[in-house]
Amino acid sequence: MVDESRPIGGEKYRRLIAAAQNATRIKVAVAHPCDDVSLRGAIEAHKLGLIEPILVAPPERIRSASKEAGLDVSGFELVESAHSHDSAAKAVGLVTAGRVEALMKGSLHTDELMGAVVAREGGIRTERRISHCFIMDVPGHEQPLIITDAAVNIAPDLDAKVDIIQNAIDLLQAMGAPEVRVAILSAMETVTAKVPSTIEAAALCKMADRGQITGALLDGPLALDNAISQEAAAIKKIISPVAGRANVLVVPDLEAGNMLAKSLSFLAKADAAGIVLGARVPVILTSRADSLLSRLASSAVAVMVAAARRKSAAPSIH
Repeated sequence: MVDESRPIGGEKYRRLIAAAQNATRIKVAVAHPCDDVSLRGAIEAHKLGLIEPILVAPPERIRSASKEAGLDVSGFELVESAHSHDSAAKAVGLVTAGRVEALMKGSLHTDELMGAVVAREGGIRTERRISHCFIMDVPGHEQPLIITDAAVNIAPDLDAKVDIIQNAIDLLQAMGAPEVRVAILSAMETVTAKVPSTIEAAALCKMADRGQITGALLDGPLALDNAISQEAAAIKKIISPVAGRANVLVVPDLEAGNMLAKSLSFLAKADAAGIVLGARVPVILTSRADSLLSRLASSAVAVMVAAARRKSAAPSIH
């Protein structure tokens, strides 16, 4: 049971955590968890049966942080590092050694961890573009809402957006969604050369028709109201299986996505879990401002992604 005092929202995250508890606990390299918040998130995820953390940090920093927070880390494996950049590199090294199925960001900067992830030497990139997904628990909205990409790709081109969308589709499928409905957002629902994001949206939908994006229903361009409100879609006379019912929102660029996610967090009291996909393992990417429940939900999503990857990699028996 998650003890979280936040008065609004959270029920969708609790369902996610409960579902992940039915999967196999995964080993996670926690990069530089040298403060109360990141240490507590890893320990609580372990208590809930989600992860087996391997702490990667300078030993004296871990001892100081755990003592100050009143946390016992004596039962966890500690991989010694010299500093935050070294923590990131050694955490990624645990992936290449096949020892962990996910990474978790500690108290280091996001660019330090992601720099190690995408490094030419020793990194864990794949052919797929790396992208970030916010899994938003919005009060009053029935299902979790995926927003992508609001943290990694600043101004993705059309090819990058194909991977960004496919990553989000794979994520929602791993989370057990029976149907993935992707809305490609713009400021309007009509295609015009004056607004380039509308042309990209139309192209992406046609690419899905041609099998270049699979596993979901796509529609776009859609304005935000038409994507999530059936009433707004009806007023605009938009007939679509996605309009008003989208569970993935693809934004034109990082600025739009960041503003959308933070608007939901601070104005609608939504929680925002975060995960990076497209690397060899999922990366649990949290913010210092995230609630404990958001951190646990991020871990739960990583467990589901890892379980889906194990299932897809298993040899089929005919």
